[in-house]
Amino acid sequence: MRVNIPEIRRLGLETLQINLGYKCNQACVHCHVNAGPKRTEQMSLRTIKQILSFIDKTSLKAVDLTGGAPELNPYFRTLVRELKERELEVIDRCNLTILTEQNFGDLGIFLAENAVKIIASMPCYSKKNLELQRGRGIFDRSLVGLKILNSLGYGLRDSNLILDLVYNPSGAELPPDSAKLERLYKKEMAKYDIFFNKLLTITNMPINRFRSQLKREGKLDDYLSLLRRGFNMNNVKHAMCRTILSIDWQGFIYDCDFNQMMAIPAGDKRSLHISEVSALDFDGAPVAVRQHCLGCFAGKGSSCSGSLT
Repeated sequence: MRVNIPEIRRLGLETLQINLGYKCNQACVHCHVNAGPKRTEQMSLRTIKQILSFIDKTSLKAVDLTGGAPELNPYFRTLVRELKERELEVIDRCNLTILTEQNFGDLGIFLAENAVKIIASMPCYSKKNLELQRGRGIFDRSLVGLKILNSLGYGLRDSNLILDLVYNPSGAELPPDSAKLERLYKKEMAKYDIFFNKLLTITNMPINRFRSQLKREGKLDDYLSLLRRGFNMNNVKHAMCRTILSIDWQGFIYDCDFNQMMAIPAGDKRSLHISEVSALDFDGAPVAVRQHCLGCFAGKGSSCSGSLT
């Protein structure tokens, strides 16, 4: 079965997603970034200043900080302060265990003081399933991280500090209904006296580590067939790549974080650096589309903000 994804063109830029580097304190088997403790790529202060200059010429609504563990970048806090001074929504893609690392004891306080929205990876409420993806001991450390955030007001009713969790399947399957799964997550997390706002469900993209895992298990063809069968045209108009730009640690521009990992430049053109463009250059521009994009359009769809429909 072959699926032809229709041409996708950009709308106005609303969100800038910045990958601050591929270094991480974890090495998850599903990580599409291939992040880990041994990665050394980190965004420089010079590149951060170039990005801020770009932002100053836009009408952005939000900046989404990711990695690796974005907090490991030595200029993470500098960037957050600069963005908050510009009155932008700042999102931190947090793996939770970073809050328990040595020398990061005040990280939660910093995030709360700056009202940073936290989107935290918690791929399962089951200790066994989570540690199959993320490693031994990660479940308990994640709970500690969540308790730290709750103690600061994150995820609590009547608080303006937003804490969303992210679920992704452990294997070659699509995420279930997000509303039903959210209710189950909240019930299970309440057993630990842990609370959060929303659950986002994200499809595993068949690239990098997850693709290698599927090949080892002999499931790659079946997974690609599943994505093709699940293709939903209604998801295309809601694609995140229509309103987001992804910036890598060197300042180069991509249509999304997944295309960044595949080294596919924005619009399938030559690699462009943030210092040589304006947001207007991308209005109405085509998006580079490949086979892995089916992961965004299958079933209820997938984006960095969860399901699409």
